Amino acid sequence: MRRLHAWITGAAGGVAAYRIFRRRREVGAEPVVEPPPGPDPRAEELRAKLAETRPEDTAPGTAEPEAAAAESPEERRRQVHEQARGAIDEMHRGE
Repeated sequence: MRRLHAWITGAAGGVAAYRIFRRRREVGAEPVVEPPPGPDPRAEELRAKLAETRPEDTAPGTAEPEAAAAESPEERRRQVHEQARGAIDEMHRGE
């Protein structure tokens, strides 16, 4: 009989503890604040800063206009493969 009493008391205590912790978490939780609809006011500040740091000869959206116009995709692919082969050779030499 004592074991049954201990089990029932333990289970009741566990349920009570669960309810207390659950209630504290719900009360202590902060409400979710959603940003106001529309554009972020900080976006214009960031765009202005980026425009100041961007070189004058570079148009927005292109990193290197001269290099991009001079190379065809095949030339660029060939150069990348040559660089990769060189890096692989360097790694094998280091072993």
